Amino acid sequence: MIQGLLDPDQGTVTVLGLGWDGHEQELRQRMGTQLQETRLPDKLTVRETVTLFRSFYREGCTVDEVLDKVQLQEKSDAWVSKLSGGQRQRLAVACALVSTPDILFLDEPTTGLDPQSRRQLWGIINAFRSSGGTIMLTTHYMEEAEQLCDRVAIVDRGTVIALGSPRELIASLGAEDVVEYALEGERQIGHDELSALPGVQQVHSDDGRTVLTVSRVHQAVPALMRLLTERDVELSELVTHHATLEDVFLSLTGRHLRDE
Repeated sequence: MIQGLLDPDQGTVTVLGLGWDGHEQELRQRMGTQLQETRLPDKLTVRETVTLFRSFYREGCTVDEVLDKVQLQEKSDAWVSKLSGGQRQRLAVACALVSTPDILFLDEPTTGLDPQSRRQLWGIINAFRSSGGTIMLTTHYMEEAEQLCDRVAIVDRGTVIALGSPRELIASLGAEDVVEYALEGERQIGHDELSALPGVQQVHSDDGRTVLTVSRVHQAVPALMRLLTERDVELSELVTHHATLEDVFLSLTGRHLRDE
């Protein structure tokens, strides 16, 4: 549904097979947008707010239907100013969904939310996907991208540095597991020595921690422990986990993705 083709001569992007020039009104009717920060009138109720946005579109679902989708029925008569952060974000998504759009743009939809509110929004987004809708999502949370996206573009300083499904990007590491450790004191083990350990595919350093991407964690960890004993250095921390999109970003850029 998203052509996403940039014409180098005209500088236009086609969405749903349409360009913005000449098709602005049609595109506005078929698109829903939720911003990272949405300023809604504090003295309107939830129902009044969604009713206002519903009036902007020729077609769409009823106010009650969209409030039910985002689980805000019980807050329908509450002022916007009285909502929690998670409820405000769900209201913003409701305003984007009220037109039953073909494509939904979500900009950092869960930034600053507690884990429960984040999971609630994930459920709403997945329900839209399951109904056949297309979503364009921007997020700093790699776990979120891994859970919600069929295709991921990793952008670093304005440039797309990797593109593919979450599974494809993780597979590009060439290993299934990650070992992270930190040492007591100032001493460190050289990357060349670590790379020579069995099963180690890549070595990175980040904020005083060393990160090993490994294909055989059952061999790499005992070998690491023997090396540390030989060098007479002690661990302050050791963590292992399955490779994730966060590890892909670290491998490509040499640093973890942080919130601005």
